[in-house]
Amino acid sequence: MSSPRPAAIVAATFGLQLLVAAVPAGAETPAMTHYVLDAAKSSLEFTFLQAGAGNKGHFNHFTVSLDFSAENLAASRLDVVVEMSSVDTGDQERDDTVRGADLFAVAKFPQAHFVASQITKTGAGYEAVGKLTIRGVTHDMRVPFSFRTATEAGATAGYMSGKTSLRRLDYGVGQGDWKATDQVGNEVGVAFSLRLTAH
Repeated sequence: MSSPRPAAIVAATFGLQLLVAAVPAGAETPAMTHYVLDAAKSSLEFTFLQAGAGNKGHFNHFTVSLDFSAENLAASRLDVVVEMSSVDTGDQERDDTVRGADLFAVAKFPQAHFVASQITKTGAGYEAVGKLTIRGVTHDMRVPFSFRTATEAGATAGYMSGKTSLRRLDYGVGQGDWKATDQVGNEVGVAFSLRLTAH
């Protein structure tokens, strides 16, 4: 039996080297950082039209959990829970109405929930692709945002901000007389500015 030709040995060795280079031994997935909300330095606001005039409000209590890696966006996750009873529009009577059965119905649906199982890179920053649930109604939602990190007092902080909009009637926020949009507009703007701490 003839021995392998030198050229065949070289080719086989080169092919093995390419395989090893393509899948290096002990290769690790990029590290994922877990962030939680710094509530004292974060805001979640909304804007709406009432009787043709622009108004705004905010939520005093909400939580944010973010698992993020710019090198591994496919595995990144975002989870936001909003306590709907914490709504504050600067008018107690209006807030009581908003919390009532025809609008947020907080007694039955105390929380809104946004969960994104996909985060993608965009030209302007990032986009969280997930589902938003309000009043027990769930729809697909895309939320654009910017994200940066900073080292503060030896610890990592993340700054996340963005704007989006939704239609309140898509989620049943507006029953009875509140289904009409001549007094309260259907479009609601949402803006957030968050400080997150790495854990």
